[in-house]
Amino acid sequence: MGTESSAAGTVAAAETGAATAPNGTESGASTTGAESTTGASGRGAAFARIEQRFGAATVAFLVLAGIFGAVFSVVTPPFWGHDEITQFGRAYQVAQGQITPQKIQDDRGPAWGGDVPISVDALMSFAFDDYRNNNDEPDPMVVDRAAYDKLGSLPVSAATTQVWFTNTAAYSPVPYLPAAAGIRIAEALDLNVGGLVLATRWAGLLAYLVIVGFAVRVLRGHRVQWLALTVAVLPIAVFQAGTVTADTVTNALALLVSAFIVKGLFLGQRLSRPETVFALTATVLLPVCKPTYVLLAMLTVLIPAGRFGFGDPERPAIWQRALPWVFAVIGGGVFAVWMKIAAPTGDGMSLMRPQEQWGSVRPGDQLKEILGDPIQFLSVFGDSIARRDQRWFTQFFGELGFAYIDVPALTIVASLLAFVVSLGIADRMAGDRLRVWLVLLTMAASVAMIYVTLYMSFTPVGYFIIDGVQGRYFVPLALLTLAVFLRWMPLRLTGADGRIPVRGPAIAVTAATTVALLAAVVKYSTIVWG
Repeated sequence: MGTESSAAGTVAAAETGAATAPNGTESGASTTGAESTTGASGRGAAFARIEQRFGAATVAFLVLAGIFGAVFSVVTPPFWGHDEITQFGRAYQVAQGQITPQKIQDDRGPAWGGDVPISVDALMSFAFDDYRNNNDEPDPMVVDRAAYDKLGSLPVSAATTQVWFTNTAAYSPVPYLPAAAGIRIAEALDLNVGGLVLATRWAGLLAYLVIVGFAVRVLRGHRVQWLALTVAVLPIAVFQAGTVTADTVTNALALLVSAFIVKGLFLGQRLSRPETVFALTATVLLPVCKPTYVLLAMLTVLIPAGRFGFGDPERPAIWQRALPWVFAVIGGGVFAVWMKIAAPTGDGMSLMRPQEQWGSVRPGDQLKEILGDPIQFLSVFGDSIARRDQRWFTQFFGELGFAYIDVPALTIVASLLAFVVSLGIADRMAGDRLRVWLVLLTMAASVAMIYVTLYMSFTPVGYFIIDGVQGRYFVPLALLTLAVFLRWMPLRLTGADGRIPVRGPAIAVTAATTVALLAAVVKYSTIVWG
């Protein structure tokens, strides 16, 4: 087992278990407990090299998310993911080069959408009726398995028809770029309808593996990599990565930004040049993926200037100090521009609700209520927590798609075990008190934005709770929020020798997350397909 570093002077150097070069980069030692390459041979030496270059948690992530993401992409019926019909419609629109929301004619009220092939719409319509009119237990939820095969085997028609997707028309094209690429590849290969859906799902899964894999790799050489793994392979995150949704890229970029902040601020390590480039790029891209996470992206400005991979780390020049702020301003500006473009789509969101509530979602009226009577808003907020907090807790681990299947208790228990172990062995966190408080306040503000956004965009005027909140919306905030608590939590798991073990806990985290994902897949497949 690799030994823990005992270097004093900085918290990051004291408990990462990685030797630290003067510029703050890892010199090559690892915290995973892998055998040293000295004297090793064969598979042991190969594993040590892989671990040193990528990190054991990165390898575990790629295996777990790759396998179970692919399984979910296959066992989930077409368009049974979260809003997958409207998510696919927006992705198809982006793939055809239509970037901004397109208003369509709808007798029910204001609406936005676009065109999809008629044969794709046929499968969409069948899936929509199927998951809304389920069989009672113990019969499977899928009514006619053969119908999916028949409709999926149809060629993608040249003729198109107009479909409604107001709720996703508001999203920028950024989170749909991988899905759009999958659609174009499927078109180039002349795949049938089923192949088109699967290619779109796999393109999103690949993007998740690449982006989040890099995020976990950023933390290699530090035990907190196992906490990043635990968040990244939550069943809800892996399920979404295996279906068509803007949340795939949003979750990935949020984890990437969080990893950079953990490394640069909480661990006191300097980012490499590639990491700096990706950190600044994510600062611009994340705000236009989902408005509720704009503040998370802005937190890159709290990383000390000397810990970015450009310039003098000891005496940062003015341009070094200004660089993260410039990108934060650009990200905020792009966010503001897109919000202006997408604002009209809010008028059509009430069509997502039952017919008797059409026209009841009025963002302007809700904003007036928040500003004019904040006590009433806080009362509604409190009632929402009192009535729905248990649902949000379960959904954080997984309410799988529009089958609305909660993950089993075994999944939640196994995930909680992984969290306990990965938190228990995590590195000691550094960061000055002011910056840590700013991160915590930003996380709280981001949570508040989730409620305010759904209050304005989905909740009817005068409704008794804030409707539409789901536990999966808190996943992108989990890693950074937990890093704040680790900053103030002195307790760590130690062995009989007083050292923090790594190999055993790493195996325990990997095993627990595997059990959590496997149990979720088994329950979902059993209920949906029988």
